[in-house]
Amino acid sequence: MGSKQIAQETFDDAVQENITEFEMDPEEAVREAVQQFESQGVDLSNIVKAVRPPASENGQRQKHQILLTLDSLGRAVAESDVAELPEQLSAFAAQCKEQLAFRYLAGQNGAYPVVFSACQLASGDRDLLLQAFSTLSALLDGQPDLLDAAGQELLLQTLREQREDAEMTLAGIRCVRHACLKHEQNRQDFVKGGILPLLTGAIIQHGSSADVVRTAASALRIMTFDDDIRVPFGHAHDHAKMIVLENDGLRVLIEAAKAFTDNSGVLSELCATLSRLSVRNEFCQEIVDLGGLNFMVTLLADCMEHPDVVKQVLSAIRAVAGNDDVKDAIVDAGGTDLIVLAISHHLGNPQICEQGCAALCMLALRKPENCSVIMEGGGALAALQAMKAHPREVAVQKQACMLIRNLVSRSRDFSQPILEMGAENLITEARAAHRDCDDVARAALRDLGCKVELRELWTGQKGSLAQ
Repeated sequence: MGSKQIAQETFDDAVQENITEFEMDPEEAVREAVQQFESQGVDLSNIVKAVRPPASENGQRQKHQILLTLDSLGRAVAESDVAELPEQLSAFAAQCKEQLAFRYLAGQNGAYPVVFSACQLASGDRDLLLQAFSTLSALLDGQPDLLDAAGQELLLQTLREQREDAEMTLAGIRCVRHACLKHEQNRQDFVKGGILPLLTGAIIQHGSSADVVRTAASALRIMTFDDDIRVPFGHAHDHAKMIVLENDGLRVLIEAAKAFTDNSGVLSELCATLSRLSVRNEFCQEIVDLGGLNFMVTLLADCMEHPDVVKQVLSAIRAVAGNDDVKDAIVDAGGTDLIVLAISHHLGNPQICEQGCAALCMLALRKPENCSVIMEGGGALAALQAMKAHPREVAVQKQACMLIRNLVSRSRDFSQPILEMGAENLITEARAAHRDCDDVARAALRDLGCKVELRELWTGQKGSLAQ
């Protein structure tokens, strides 16, 4: 994708030129303009790729449909026309949900103040406020910068005052999620404003609502992200600690899981959030003590046919296995056999192969007894099959190499059986194909007892160092 940006106006002019100058029909004119800009490396993800209605008789330029809808909503808000608002909010939200380009164009043309004013107008009317929040959520999706301090306060206040109302809570949390994804400042502001206890409280209060539990767990997880490229470092770790230590987050999430034993979507979300909270040794242990490990292992066994769930559970097992005592608990619970089964069953899925190898790699680290269990369960063979299935996936190659190395580094007896499975060729190929694999592949070959060609990083030939 290109990194250059253009204005909507520029794109519209190019389309219009194709129609008037080159007599193209509208669809062809749009296609041609898209091709023209993309060939120049322009990113068109924020551009509405449609023909703007022709200019009116007085020469005034017409607007794209989303802006006409926004104008109608703006009029209803300006006139405090509460009877007209539901229809206008619904129409605007529907168009915002169609694609990011529509939302972006609306956002650039003053949509946020209009929608925020609609939320304020609706404050005394529950159903209208629900609709206004739904519209705000649709607008904020992918553009968290739009939310201001007043909007944050309105969301926090509503979540505090309407905590008994599941639908209102869900609508508010959806807005918070969109506002915090890829926006570190919003995350920090919401945490300072007290969002964490509101999120854990929502999971407890509405523990029977799948939508609330899933969305609140997802929002908690987003508070632990470090995904805003504009910020050199975020507060992800601090937020994770606050969720666990100040808001009893681990217990809340694991207890919530008990109500949804048949709902893989909710369990997968809870699992993903637990893995983001496994940031300290004692947190990993607490997850096991609270029954979180049993829930993960059961989920992996029951949902083996659902690749998304399998990937999340493997990632969570990998995270909690950072604690050496937990490694043993996972092996004792039969986790290794299930992980090997997951890799073999989803051999065509590179993410599952990567997470599965990474989880086994953690279990094998510094644990010769676990290495024996992994070898007996076919873990080394599964990892080599994953390497063979995904030669171009550097992450799979890397994790498999690290697993092989961990298996043999303290148990040299395993070297021969692993070499007989064809490990040397696969690891050598990975090393040749992926620069990022060089270190781990070399270490694996060395510990397997193979001859390793060392790469000279610098020979001092081209000139001496400056004095």
